[in-house]
Amino acid sequence: MDATDRKARAAKVRLAGIGVVIVAAVAIGTVAAFSMLGDDAKAPTAGPTASAKPSPSGSDKGGLWNPDMTPEKAKPLTLSVPTGQKGGASTGFPHNARGAVSAAVYFWEEYAFLDDQMARQQLEAVTSPDATGYIDEQISEVRKLREGANLPPSGPAPAGLTFTTSVEAATSKSLIAPGDKPGDVVQVWMHYDRYATAPDGGSDDDPLKDQTDDVIVKWQDGGWKLTNEPKYWKQRYFPVSYAPDSPYATQDGWVQVQHAD
Repeated sequence: MDATDRKARAAKVRLAGIGVVIVAAVAIGTVAAFSMLGDDAKAPTAGPTASAKPSPSGSDKGGLWNPDMTPEKAKPLTLSVPTGQKGGASTGFPHNARGAVSAAVYFWEEYAFLDDQMARQQLEAVTSPDATGYIDEQISEVRKLREGANLPPSGPAPAGLTFTTSVEAATSKSLIAPGDKPGDVVQVWMHYDRYATAPDGGSDDDPLKDQTDDVIVKWQDGGWKLTNEPKYWKQRYFPVSYAPDSPYATQDGWVQVQHAD
């Protein structure tokens, strides 16, 4: 495990601290205290991958340098519309680069990170059968987060408390192993915010902002599937950090995303 992965694991442990805040939010009918993660605003949150904070590295997005072009100035990527639903997860994305990014973004925004039963249904619907142990690993992370929130290890999110994940931007890179076709395995990094809504409809005064995490998806059995196979995991890349006004982010492939509907 390298230093970056150790930092990512520490960030996940720190995220468990939101549990106390979740309980308080339910008790007092507000989500103002939802985020108490300290100053490390860009640390990845717990979710369906072991994750790490992006840093400059081996992205292959290089092109002509344009210091005036930034993600907020560039044309956003309109996500493909899913054609199906299975186990609470959107499915039916096209077999192309936009489809891979769309599958990752929809999954991330829909993922029930505090409900182990729903999370398992979603993961079973969109995880590759080649990702040995992946589903159980992610459910274990959900249950650890629940225990940190003084909730039973298994069950739904607290009644009336809802969470919304909104992905602002993404960058991706094709990964390939012997026997693969180019474009059939894609790593997708996402930059997102996550906020809560209290049972009384109160808004989150301090949401999780500027979070970054990644997933690997591969085309299998007619759809994009999550995977953590070692032959792809060892190829993961770490792009420069996203900022809407950064030409370096544009150079490294970051693009803002928007839903078609």
